[in-house]
Amino acid sequence: MSAGLRVEREGGVALLTLDRPGVKNALDRATVDALVAQLRSLRADEGARAIVLAGAGGDFCAGGDVKEMWQGGARTVEQRRAGMARYRELVLAFTELDKPVIAAVDGIAFGAGLSLALLADIVLVSERVRMAMVFHRIGLVPDVGAFYTLPRIVGLQRARELIFSAREFGAAEALRMQLALEALAPEQLLPRALEIAHSFEGASATALSLSKRALQASLHSDLPTMLDMEASAQAIAASSDYARESVRRFAAREPAQFQWPAATPTQPNDRKS
Repeated sequence: MSAGLRVEREGGVALLTLDRPGVKNALDRATVDALVAQLRSLRADEGARAIVLAGAGGDFCAGGDVKEMWQGGARTVEQRRAGMARYRELVLAFTELDKPVIAAVDGIAFGAGLSLALLADIVLVSERVRMAMVFHRIGLVPDVGAFYTLPRIVGLQRARELIFSAREFGAAEALRMQLALEALAPEQLLPRALEIAHSFEGASATALSLSKRALQASLHSDLPTMLDMEASAQAIAASSDYARESVRRFAAREPAQFQWPAATPTQPNDRKS
């Protein structure tokens, strides 16, 4: 366990829990540094197959620790810009991680907390979630990569509206905007995230890594580039022991090595209002 971050391991799944419930898991320097260190460690850990990111005490993350931001008196623009390097390292630690990340977002996810959730591959929310790009409420601009991630998820016009207005929204709207994949009762949220994460223990680590890299490149590449990446990735994946075993199982009519866990009937995945 590190400052502000609780780390637990269940087989091939790492559960990273932001653990500052007294301030709704706001991100201070120590927590960000601990999270970066863990993500880099997990990237090099061949036994780690998926990561779940959650928050303690019924909230995900209230954003950056505003009190810490304003400690130490006035700082120049150059000093504040240099201070943002910590967030840059956090974003890069997520984007360089070639393993699935599932965010289990309960309660508050404001500002940098919402930006943090957007860095995950899969976002699950509780039915009581409260999300907002709150930065403009205090005269700041989005950070932790949100200028990049948010428009790619919800579209440019909706991203403008969410950022300019700094308004709050809940689970139903998060589903409609495709910001979240599923909304669940609070007590079902973490078990569902862990269930999905554990399913990846049966998946091909090679195929997952190649797919993540291709998807990250797809929105700023052209079709010929992506077709070339597809051909190379498929050649690598098809040459793996995993693929050979999967073909053998298919021919023998044996169960597949990987199966995505079906959603239960209580999960309101298609809720529209």
